[in-house]
Amino acid sequence: ELQVVESGGGSVQVGGSLRLSCVVSGFTFDNFDDYAIGWLRQAPGKEREGVACISNRNGKIYYSDSVKDRFIIWSDSAEKKAYLQMNSLEPVDTAVYYCAVGPSPSIVAGSQFGDGMQYWGKGTPVTVSS
Repeated sequence: ELQVVESGGGSVQVGGSLRLSCVVSGFTFDNFDDYAIGWLRQAPGKEREGVACISNRNGKIYYSDSVKDRFIIWSDSAEKKAYLQMNSLEPVDTAVYYCAVGPSPSIVAGSQFGDGMQYWGKGTPVTVSS
């Protein structure tokens, strides 16, 4: 079973930036490149939202409309890490951010890619204040 650990959350003012990191471990017969890595968030009282996902197999990337042009996702196969660079942060970005790992085809689900994620981190909180 894979283990997923996020880091990098914190508090930032409007317009600021944060970089989230996610390290994945526990590979046995599979490897990092077999999977898609996604970032999802959940704000208090709101539904979970898939914000970005990358397929390590083919490099395909998905961004939700709410973060497109502000957030950047990438992964590093050698480090077995994924990153989410968050720029021009707004108060609406305040949420707990989760890193999740699933089969590479999960990305084709677009905004619903989270439904295909099999392994989840515990989340890292992000607070954007005005």
